[in-house]
Amino acid sequence: MNNNTIETNQSNENLNESITLSTITIRETAEEDLVNVMELWNNGQVMNYVGFPEGLGTTLAELKTWLPWAINKPLRCHYSIYEQDLGYCGETFYDVDDVHKLASLDIKLLPKAWGKGIAYQGLHYAIEKAFIVGGAERVYVDPHPDNKKAWNLYEKLGFKNDKRPEFLEDWDTYLEIKREDWN
Repeated sequence: MNNNTIETNQSNENLNESITLSTITIRETAEEDLVNVMELWNNGQVMNYVGFPEGLGTTLAELKTWLPWAINKPLRCHYSIYEQDLGYCGETFYDVDDVHKLASLDIKLLPKAWGKGIAYQGLHYAIEKAFIVGGAERVYVDPHPDNKKAWNLYEKLGFKNDKRPEFLEDWDTYLEIKREDWN
């Protein structure tokens, strides 16, 4: 696949998508990615700001059960992120609340991928998919107040502090991008 191209493959009634941007490939998570997702989720450095400083302790069997839930397009999709030299780097995800047209977003990277612009490209991709495929009108993140690197990323992408909708679980932070404000 050439740089900056989108490739789609039809497979078992699911449309599997991937994109390569320079040396980064973002693709719909498949069963062969789950060992990598397990490593990510069990890494305490990665999971520290989400309340699991020792990692989640997730097993491959649990992830195999989780995967069909995580890929439920158009409203939900999980992606694995790879870089040409680093290999597996992490994940990004969107989940659209169809009633409120609001998508929650997530991005997590292994420490080897931090500070290389990979998170920006990964989350940018998930935002695009949430708006275009998922039909969201707004996307949001709710980073830990002390995760300064995440805050910097979200600011670069255009997220703004906003009032947290009452229908969401209570949390300290809420940053949002409206579809009409997205580049």
